[in-house]
Amino acid sequence: MARFGVACLLPASWHFSCSRPDWLKRPISCRFLFLLLFFVVLLVCILVLLLNWKHNGRPDHDLERYLQIMAEAEATDIKDPSLSFGIVVDCGSSGSRVFVYYWPPHNRDTHSLLDIRQMRDHTRSPVVKKIKPGISTLASRPEKASNYLRPLLQFAAAHIPLEKHKETPLYILCTAGMRLLSQGLQEAILEDIRTDVPLEFGFLFSDSHAEVISGKQEGVYAWIGINFVLGRFGHLEEGDPEVDLAEGTGQPAVTRKRTVGILDMGGASTQIAYEVPKSVRFSSAQQENVAKSLLSEFNLGCIEHQLEHDYRIYVATFLGSGANVVRERYEELLFNQSSLASKPSDPDPDPALPLPDPCLPLGLEDVLKRHGHQLLLRGVGDFSACRLALRPFLNGTTSVLQAVYRPQLNFASSQFYGFSEFFYCTDDVLRMAGPYNSHRYASAATAYCATRWDTLQARYEQKLYSSHADMHRLKHQCFKSAWVYNVLHEGFSFPDNYTGLYTAQLVYDREVQWTLGAIIYRTRFLPLRDINHQAGEAHRVGRGTWRRYSLLDDHYLFWACFLVVALAILLYLLRLRRIHKRLEHAVSSTALRWVEEGVGP
Repeated sequence: MARFGVACLLPASWHFSCSRPDWLKRPISCRFLFLLLFFVVLLVCILVLLLNWKHNGRPDHDLERYLQIMAEAEATDIKDPSLSFGIVVDCGSSGSRVFVYYWPPHNRDTHSLLDIRQMRDHTRSPVVKKIKPGISTLASRPEKASNYLRPLLQFAAAHIPLEKHKETPLYILCTAGMRLLSQGLQEAILEDIRTDVPLEFGFLFSDSHAEVISGKQEGVYAWIGINFVLGRFGHLEEGDPEVDLAEGTGQPAVTRKRTVGILDMGGASTQIAYEVPKSVRFSSAQQENVAKSLLSEFNLGCIEHQLEHDYRIYVATFLGSGANVVRERYEELLFNQSSLASKPSDPDPDPALPLPDPCLPLGLEDVLKRHGHQLLLRGVGDFSACRLALRPFLNGTTSVLQAVYRPQLNFASSQFYGFSEFFYCTDDVLRMAGPYNSHRYASAATAYCATRWDTLQARYEQKLYSSHADMHRLKHQCFKSAWVYNVLHEGFSFPDNYTGLYTAQLVYDREVQWTLGAIIYRTRFLPLRDINHQAGEAHRVGRGTWRRYSLLDDHYLFWACFLVVALAILLYLLRLRRIHKRLEHAVSSTALRWVEEGVGP
């Protein structure tokens, strides 16, 4: 077996040799194949390096989003000293909830937001706690407000490392229930919170961290939350829907990802929020004054003059347009249309005089109690007639948008997410949540309304509907289907062929709360502090400080480089073999010539 060796003539000489591998015995053409492979791998390595440079070290967008979702589903490692934490208390009308958030160190890119995530405990459950009733019930005892919040704050404190408390911001934000109280009662409750909470808890808390937020602020926070979860505040990638912020202004183009709008319908009100281009102008001074109360302009970036995160949002809340309130108004209308409205009180309904109701399923009988009377309703199950009967209730609610101010929507490029009743109405019974199609929705609603009530009950007992559906949902599904349809296509003027609406309860398997948007907005300047601190550290170390980056951060690049190095060593060994063979040949030729000439030792 042929052998070859490598020697080094140093003071401490060393020599090694190894057997000739079998693959080196192959024909010379195989070597060209190996060389070709080397150049192919080298080309791949160069491409990887170029792509890595193009994305500034960021991984693929879809992969990054997937990894983030997976990371958020895992238990939070509170022992990680690099993590920061934040707390938001949502003081609502029916109760209060505390949410604990965390985020890793900022990536030092001034165009990026903090990567804020909801904390999960060791069971991977979100760190959330709720108490009842709402804080507004303390109107007569405002001095009890801090006692009321104590269980929530103790719960949050137990999940955050003690050494992190002093740098953990705490926000106590009150909504609808508190907005109904007088200014004096609001301030009394807030004053007790601002005074007592800092005495018991060591969180980062100031007077401005406890306040009653407006419906407009709540809508903006909800809009921020959904767009953040969808990744619409991230860097613009190839193929992403984009928008030109300078369009119509005569300025150079400034592009970023296009954001989504939100639709939310509760029992009492309906809310809409979406981004409005800066090029939108007002037709009159009166319209501009009205628009100022409906438009919110803000910058989510840590540097105000950067336009990438400059947003102008239209937010409108319409009281009295929620599904439950409209149902009550509709029942009042039915009673006024009946003959009982002009008669004395009669607690017993007259079964011989049922009033047909197109918004109840076919054959369903329901008793309506009003003003000492009981009115018997009998379902007709006519979706079209129900829509027509509900049309008057758009007056003074959503249709007021057209009379006052509503920015023009580009339906061809817009996208909306519908929550609460928009989701329940499409999912609980119709099982059509997700991409909204008005024709399929109207067809399914029409079929449901026209189905006999006993058949619907049988399907319910067979568990053919969502686990969240109950008899109340079955009873009023026809009505709510018609009202949601009217609000979308007549109130908000969504075209019948609109395909940009997606109804959902969870986004990436998690519930999106306005509290997430609140902490994103209120911590938007924190990255600037970190960036300045890191810049100062770098300046002290010296100009020559290299960016911390390891090939191990990108395993594709690592293995490509590993193959290149391995092939380089292989080619080097081949080169040594050829040199060794030439030397052997030269020595053999010289010895032969000496023998022929009679020269020898």
